[in-house]
Amino acid sequence: MNWKDTYQKWANFSELDVNLSEQLKQMVHSEKELEDAFYKQLSFGTGGMRGILGPGTNRMNVYTVRKAVEGLANYLEGNVAGYQSRGVAVSYDSRYMSKEFAIETAKVLAAHNIKTYIVETLRPTPLLSFAVRHLGAAAGVMITASHNPPEYNGFKVYNEDGGQLPLAQAEAVISKVNAVSNELTVAVENQTQIEKSGLLEWVGEEVDNAYLDKLKTISVRKADGQIKSDLNIVFTPLHGTAYHLVMLGLKQLGFTSVHVVEEQAVPDPEFSTVTSPNPEEHQAFTMAIEKGLKTDADILFGTDPDADRLGVAVKDGKGSYQVLSGNQLGTLMFDYLMRHTPVEKRNNGRLIKTIVTSEMGRAVASHYGVETIDTLTGFKFIGEKIKQFETTDELFLFGYEESYGYLIGDFVRDKDAVQAAMVACEMAQYWKKQGKTLLDALETLYEEHGFFIEQMDSLTLKGKDGAEQIQAIMKDIRANPIKQFGELNVVAVEDYKTSERTVIATSEVEAIELPKENVLKFILEKNSWVCLRPSGTEPKIKSYYGVCSQSKEESQALVKQLTGTMQSRINSSH
Repeated sequence: MNWKDTYQKWANFSELDVNLSEQLKQMVHSEKELEDAFYKQLSFGTGGMRGILGPGTNRMNVYTVRKAVEGLANYLEGNVAGYQSRGVAVSYDSRYMSKEFAIETAKVLAAHNIKTYIVETLRPTPLLSFAVRHLGAAAGVMITASHNPPEYNGFKVYNEDGGQLPLAQAEAVISKVNAVSNELTVAVENQTQIEKSGLLEWVGEEVDNAYLDKLKTISVRKADGQIKSDLNIVFTPLHGTAYHLVMLGLKQLGFTSVHVVEEQAVPDPEFSTVTSPNPEEHQAFTMAIEKGLKTDADILFGTDPDADRLGVAVKDGKGSYQVLSGNQLGTLMFDYLMRHTPVEKRNNGRLIKTIVTSEMGRAVASHYGVETIDTLTGFKFIGEKIKQFETTDELFLFGYEESYGYLIGDFVRDKDAVQAAMVACEMAQYWKKQGKTLLDALETLYEEHGFFIEQMDSLTLKGKDGAEQIQAIMKDIRANPIKQFGELNVVAVEDYKTSERTVIATSEVEAIELPKENVLKFILEKNSWVCLRPSGTEPKIKSYYGVCSQSKEESQALVKQLTGTMQSRINSSH
């Protein structure tokens, strides 16, 4: 079918959801809008699917969700033992239609006689990962679009280990989803009936309490003899899911001076007090900083809507607060944890980071005698490595990525802002006792290991045309690779699409032992690098930069050279 035929199929469907039918009628005079809604199936990728809410095969709605669940059910039938009785755990965030999509998931699974556990009210993504493991479920589903704009929602799938699907499993699920021929006619059961029959069970405090018990195990404060804390904290959940678990977690660790940004503690699908509910963007801290100044807080932290990302700001010595980058916070937390980890655990321990995460983590790991493992971008690859450690003598110590994702305890298999918030506060308390802020601690690490500076730029290109432009940029730079960034020559080019690393001086080609992905990385002189990749979850192409030198000024100058070269090239490629 072409998109017009698909549109007609929906428009003529007599049982079409009333709200979606009304929206379709409002779109009828905009051919471009209709084409974008129907020109393709909403992509179900390795991390699930994410899209704009509304009618159409390229939108998030009850029918595209049903299609995804139908594919998942068909996958479970042939691949996971005891899947019907073990069931599927489901959680959801504060977005429009999140709870409705969770219930639709249960209604489709019930048609396959598969039990569903749904949280009674919105809960974080990391709790969903934990719930899969705690309940022994066959799979998990999280309804979230993370920090995307309000018009988005999404559907993330987790395997029985509680991790996002590794590539082989994802491809198998994707094939089952794509095999569903008509999303409008997927069989569903009645909600009331499946609640009565036990095929839908609402999950309450049991999973929360089990998670909170595990949360205690990542604490090192008892070893320091610290039970009560004088740390002054400001917390904002940015209208999302983190409030309940974060507040209980802080209380049980002895943090009692917690000031919540009340206006942002209320779940709100519009995220009405921020431009974007993303702690990576400094504007998200505006209200937290205001409260921090009023309360003289030592540390401010914010979580994104599904509470898998954490941002932190600390006193800057100039009467305000500085937001730490994901690389800085990750390095600080890892250093803090290693200071409290016995040598015998460090010997077999592993730090896991992504290929676009700062090399400073590797330098700190080396200092403590810890090996670093690199993965592709995406926490699913870190979760997959943790699973592999169960069959080796390797010990997971810490995992992180530059985009504010961290994991300390492997009872969760995805990034966990609740865990990270606990460690960030403990760490701030530790350095406060030494008479230092986190910025002081960071400066010491720079002096010991070098002045690492990183930057990430992104270009948003929406819709069908935008997706084509992103592919054109990648194709052009592959065909005509950049040989010099500012004054720095390219030493090697890593193409993860072909899994090849080409050394420029010798033309020698080496294999990259990682899964294939549409990513280019340029290794430069002076411990510098540049990486280019299309986002897997947003209509963006992202550029990452990393440098290291003996002074902050030199590193800043190097970053400026790298960004100038790449931005100029991208602009000329589309």
